[in-house]
This record gives sequence, structure tokens and C-alpha cells, in this order.
Amino acid sequence: MGKLGKTVGTIASAAILATAMPAQAGGYADAEKLRKLDIMLMVTALRCRHGTDNFQRDYEKFAVKHNVALQGAAKSLQTSYTSKYGAKGAKRQLDKISVSMANVYGQGHPWLECAELKQVASGLAAHRDSSQLLVAADELLAHNRPAKFAMAR
Repeated sequence: MGKLGKTVGTIASAAILATAMPAQAGGYADAEKLRKLDIMLMVTALRCRHGTDNFQRDYEKFAVKHNVALQGAAKSLQTSYTSKYGAKGAKRQLDKISVSMANVYGQGHPWLECAELKQVASGLAAHRDSSQLLVAADELLAHNRPAKFAMAR
């Protein structure tokens, strides 16, 4: 991608990390956000893997670096669903989230290109503080480009 795309990706990654405030993952809503963030990055990394902006390695680094937070979110969802739906129902609900996210992002992110997603994944992978992930999820899972990204177009 051209210089503009790299600039947008850098700005997107920097904006997410710069504006992040400590956010403790707690409760169903936070666990769901973290799970959705993980799935979105995984699905878009797979989608972008054959282009010049392949970011599968960046996604893998992200997943390893934030494994405790991501697994904690998955476990929290599992526990919540098990208490509501039983073991079989919990599995169905978790599958439902995964399939839903894969369907949403299977054709790409609504406002980020592969180069930008690569920058974001790389930034999140480089940042050790998992408390940033909830803020990143709010930004990245938005259906429309947040205002702070609009100026980078």
C-alpha cells in the first residue's frame, strides 16, 4: 500500500495506544469485547495473508503477548454461558459469537485496510499492557471510522 495507507495505519495504531486508559477486564461485556477483538484480528489476518500486507505473524505475536487476557475472557464467557445454558448451550453460544464475527469480518474490516490492520496488530503485539485491549476493542470493533481516524484519510 502507498505512503498514505502506511500513515493512516500508523496514526490508527498510535491513536489507539495513546488514548488508552487502564481498563480492567471484568464481566460479560468486557469478556465479549476481548473475544470479538481476537476473532476480528484472526479473521482479517487470514483474509490479508496472501497480499503484501500479510499480518499473520503480527496477529500471532498479539495472541501470544495477550494470551492471559484473551484466555481469561474466553473462560469468563464459557463460565457465564455454562451457568445460563448448560455445557452444550455454552458451546453453541461461543460458536455463535465466533461465526458471527467471522461473517462480519470475512469480507474485510469496514474501515481499515490490510496495511492499517497490520500496523494495529503490530502495535498491540508490541504493547505489553493488556489493559489497552478494551479501548482498542471499542475503537476497532466500531462499524464506522471513529472521528480521530477521519482526519487521516
